[in-house]
Amino acid sequence: MRKMDRIKERLNTLQAKVDQVTAENEELQAKIKKLEQENLTKEQEITSLTHKNGLLEADVEKLERDLGDSKKQALEGANNATTSDNLTRKNQILEEENESLEKNVRELMEKLRLTDVKAEHHERKVSTLEQTVAQSESKYEELETKYKKAQEELEQFARDLDNI
Repeated sequence: MRKMDRIKERLNTLQAKVDQVTAENEELQAKIKKLEQENLTKEQEITSLTHKNGLLEADVEKLERDLGDSKKQALEGANNATTSDNLTRKNQILEEENESLEKNVRELMEKLRLTDVKAEHHERKVSTLEQTVAQSESKYEELETKYKKAQEELEQFARDLDNI
C-alpha cells in the first residue's frame, strides 16, 4: 500500500508540474502577443516618421533651391535697391524657414532613432520570450512523457496487484 501511495503522490506532483508549466506557457504566449503588437505599432510609427522625414527633406531641398535662386536674383539685382531689399527680405524669410525645417528634420531623425532603439529592444524581448516558451514547451513535453510513463507503471502495478 505504501508503494501505491508513493505512486499517487508522484502522479499528483507530476500533474501539479504539468499544470504549472501549462499556466506559464499561456502567460508567456500572452506576453509574446502583447510584445508583437507593440512591435507592430513601433514599426508603423517608424514608417510614418520615415515618410514624414522624406517629405520634410523634399521641402528642405526646395527651400534650398529657392534660397539659391533668391541669392542669385539678389546678386543680379544689386543695382536696383528696391529689388535688392525685397530679395534680401525674401532670402531672410527663406533662411528662417530653412532653419525651422532643418530643426524639424533633426527632431524627427532623433525620434526615428529612439523608435529604432525601442523596436530593437522589443525585438530582443520577443526573442527572449520565444526562447522561454520553447524551453517551457520542451519541459512540458518532458513532464508529459514522465507522467505517461508513471501512469503506465501505475497501471502495470495495478495489474500486478490484481494478479496477486
